[in-house]
Amino acid sequence: MSSYLLDKPIIWRVNLSGLLALAGILGPSIFIAFDLIAGLSDPFYNYFRHSISSLAWSNLGWLQTIGFLTIGLLMELFVAGLFFGLKGNRLFGLGLVLLVIFGFGLLLIGAFHTDPYVGPHTIEGTIHGTSAKIVFWLLPLASVLIAPTLRMDTFWRSLYRYSLISSTAALILAISSFWMPDDFRWFGLCERILVLIEITWVLVMAIWLLRSSLNDNRIK
Repeated sequence: MSSYLLDKPIIWRVNLSGLLALAGILGPSIFIAFDLIAGLSDPFYNYFRHSISSLAWSNLGWLQTIGFLTIGLLMELFVAGLFFGLKGNRLFGLGLVLLVIFGFGLLLIGAFHTDPYVGPHTIEGTIHGTSAKIVFWLLPLASVLIAPTLRMDTFWRSLYRYSLISSTAALILAISSFWMPDDFRWFGLCERILVLIEITWVLVMAIWLLRSSLNDNRIK
């Protein structure tokens, strides 16, 4: 009986990590689905040219808003899963803090709409634009800080190089966006590639977290 009681908290913690891992899987999946549905609902919307944020003014703009709010909220739950599921150093802890801020930034992007292409600048649009410019720098920096912890764990080690490559590609795209003119015809495509790289990293990490929670050897 005493052995069972001692083991129970460990099993509970693993199950909790698995549940929180599902948040990291659902968030990106819902965001991508809503982005596609909202864009297809407007015949004038161009995925290659127009920004993701401008979908807020499309026929089903509310879906885009829900997409950002959903992935932002589920991102916070997923970070809690990483906290329970991985043991890391101070750099790992700092990486998790950046992921928390990243999730909060996505909530701000969803809560405050971008300004329309035609019209005055608003406070809401400024909050949205500032959040968007900052938030997508945070995830690649977080993945760099988390990568050493992945390298030290045999179960996670295969994601070490992937995290570094993913973060490098995201940072290159983020930096190159500073030189893109406002009327750049491929802005929507470049932005989507950047976002896809980042949320794919979240999705892959979440799948590994779910696998680790179901791994009997890690429960012992």
